[in-house]
Amino acid sequence: MTAGVAPARPGPLPARALLAAAHGGPALAVTAITGLLALRGGLPPLDAATVTAAVFTGQLTIGWGNDLRDLARDRAVGRTDKPLATGALPAGWVVRALAVAALACLALSALAGWRSALANVVLVTGAGHAYNLGLKATHWSWAPYACAFGTLPSVVALAGPDPARAPLWMTGAGAALGVGAHLLNTLPDLTDDERTGVRGLPHRIGARRSRALAAVLLPAASLCAVLGPDGAPPAWAWAALAPVAVLAALTLAARGRTPFRAAVAIALLDVVLLAAAG
Repeated sequence: MTAGVAPARPGPLPARALLAAAHGGPALAVTAITGLLALRGGLPPLDAATVTAAVFTGQLTIGWGNDLRDLARDRAVGRTDKPLATGALPAGWVVRALAVAALACLALSALAGWRSALANVVLVTGAGHAYNLGLKATHWSWAPYACAFGTLPSVVALAGPDPARAPLWMTGAGAALGVGAHLLNTLPDLTDDERTGVRGLPHRIGARRSRALAAVLLPAASLCAVLGPDGAPPAWAWAALAPVAVLAALTLAARGRTPFRAAVAIALLDVVLLAAAG
């Protein structure tokens, strides 16, 4: 929809539209990563479910906050993939859904323990909202991703019976994945973002350099996952680097959303490596 055109009436499937406005794909991917990390960490089932749900509800608030913040921009550039921008989803529904998810995130995070709660609410969910509220348009746009993804393993580790921060190599792997995902997720929207005054790191260094940097960061995260744990890596761990190399190549050769999907696939492969190693 372009500026000046009346919004469409809300459709009959608000749940689907709400999930789309929450950036459901990335939110579910982060949730899946959290769940796998919880399994690897040996958390009791109830604790694992609680911390995973806490992260999921926090991610929902980030997605809805992003689309509410960008509503005017999305309408100005005619984003037909945004239910809020097209009018398929009333803004009031999103505001109410965000409030409910925020309360759920706070409650679930508290149940996971105060250490895990602080990490999730401040350094994971808070970083996402800091991005939405201004950092996305600066050369620091990568920092919230590094903070959130780097902290995610500690959110899980701090929810366990013996709370502890995640090891440094795991934090580094998460941060590298987060920045790589940010670089690739932004590429399809570079032109529209420039038109509406958003100039984060990918806009400043350009599409080619963003792809090249992501192609370095993502395999580096995979190497951390293979080499970081104590002891010699097993043969299957080395073999797992082959699909990582193929997916990393897609970040340079593919177009559209494919590079971001490849980044998510690498992230899931890395977490599978961590879970298997544990």
